Amino acid sequence: MKPLPERKSPRLKDFDYTQSGAYFVTICTHLRQHIFGHVHEDNMILSDAGEIAQSRWLVLPEHHKDIELDAFIIMPNHMHGIIIIHGEPSPSPTQKQLTPKSLGTAVGSYKSSATRHIRKALPEFAHETIWQTRYHDHIIRNEADFTRIRTYVEYNPSTWQEDIFYDS
Repeated sequence: MKPLPERKSPRLKDFDYTQSGAYFVTICTHLRQHIFGHVHEDNMILSDAGEIAQSRWLVLPEHHKDIELDAFIIMPNHMHGIIIIHGEPSPSPTQKQLTPKSLGTAVGSYKSSATRHIRKALPEFAHETIWQTRYHDHIIRNEADFTRIRTYVEYNPSTWQEDIFYDS
């Protein structure tokens, strides 16, 4: 059997994702399926699955004391959110395993929790894959970047038809 090719990590090489700072994340649904609702007149109308995805995002700081949430939006087939990590970086920036306050741990925890709650509450999703395996992140480096991303998140429903994730 031929071994699978090694996947290249989408994370920034040698960057410590436990480091204090703000991060913009985008998480897509599996096969970019529209399961979280629809956009109507520039407003996002959440489905039951979308309501659960939103509620699980909002409780994330209760389970990860070193993070704070900022702007976020649940869209039909993806979500965008800003996560702020507070505190000291991990002892070793080359550490390969996830630490309790890393960005990867927070995103993984969110995806797992949302999946579990959606499957439990909505029988039609009982055996469905909810999320793509990966997520996109952007390290927010300054106040102008922060403001630009917040604005993008806030107006995402009104620009839905121009969005790269849009596919009627």
